[in-house]
Amino acid sequence: MKTINIIGSGNVAHHLVRALAELSNYKIQNVAVRSLDKIADFFPNDLIVPTIEDLKPADITLISVTDSAIAEVSERIPYKDALVVHTSGTTALEVLNDKNRKGVFYPLQTFSKNKEINFKEVPLCLEAVNTDDLIELKLLAEELSDKVFEISSEQRKSLHVAAVFVSNFTNHLYSIGNEICKENNIPFDILKPLINETADKINYLNPKDAQTGPAVRFDQKTIKAHQDFLTNKTYKEIYNLITQSIQKNV
Repeated sequence: MKTINIIGSGNVAHHLVRALAELSNYKIQNVAVRSLDKIADFFPNDLIVPTIEDLKPADITLISVTDSAIAEVSERIPYKDALVVHTSGTTALEVLNDKNRKGVFYPLQTFSKNKEINFKEVPLCLEAVNTDDLIELKLLAEELSDKVFEISSEQRKSLHVAAVFVSNFTNHLYSIGNEICKENNIPFDILKPLINETADKINYLNPKDAQTGPAVRFDQKTIKAHQDFLTNKTYKEIYNLITQSIQKNV
């Protein structure tokens, strides 16, 4: 049975610990966290260590911390010649310390601790310096997910930018829509069937072909009415910029 160490207690680490704990061919040996209460409610306390230096050697070590801390964390790992990978979407493989073998195990998904995730549906993007380690990561990834991809550091960087557009930015637009509804005493739930249908359409259509609305129709009368309605300067700028982008993409 292969052993795994996990460093971190954020949203990604939280879901990784839960998913990995269900595997029969792998055993979580230690989880290194700064705050016990972030993970102790669902993971055995005797396997949690307070510092990275307390970790016992493992076959695979997953670093799931903020991007700016990855290099320092990898340097503090107390053992050598093991497979150490990070879970970042933008950080290059090279930032990992040279004393261990290097790889990337990037789950492309939005994670929140209070929202369950089906890991079988999570794309896992893998990279490693040598072939044997890539095979090792593939074996682990295929236990967790049905969607496993070899992705280079450069590809992963572009993928993460694309993910910000389709997830983070889209969610912010939901937030703006929610605020507009609140200000006008409209329940946001009215928009949810539209949100769901819009998201579902790209399972069948290219996003460009699925585009609807006044911008793609060049309906200047409706666009002008929307612009006049929006009193929030930032919202109006966003509306105008996205409208222009849609029209340039027609």
